[in-house]
Amino acid sequence: MSAQSLHAFQDQVSELLLRHRSLLDILSKTGQSGAAVNRVVAKAVTECGCIELHAKKQDYESESGLEHAKVLLDNHVQGQLCENCKEAITAELGRSLFYMSALCNQLDIRLEDVVENESRKCSTLGLFNMS
Repeated sequence: MSAQSLHAFQDQVSELLLRHRSLLDILSKTGQSGAAVNRVVAKAVTECGCIELHAKKQDYESESGLEHAKVLLDNHVQGQLCENCKEAITAELGRSLFYMSALCNQLDIRLEDVVENESRKCSTLGLFNMS
């Protein structure tokens, strides 16, 4: 997403958000939307079955190096999302992004700045960013 489209999206959210203008309402909707993303992913596994989870302890050898670890470590997901599940997950992620943008609006934070800061941090920290 380009900086211009992030800015346009944030402006659009500001215009559309009527019912949940309170910071507390937005915080609760942000939590709900995050839970809805989790739920729809779980349904892809448990109801549809288009993807499966095969979770187990990750075997990581510290001597092998970080690049080799990226190849060895598993995401535990097997299969691919069907169109219905992909559409449902995309919709919930969009709703989550909507409320994140609303939170940014309420706190006078530019969503573009959030993305740029996180991207810069990822570039600087590389593999150590989220560990």
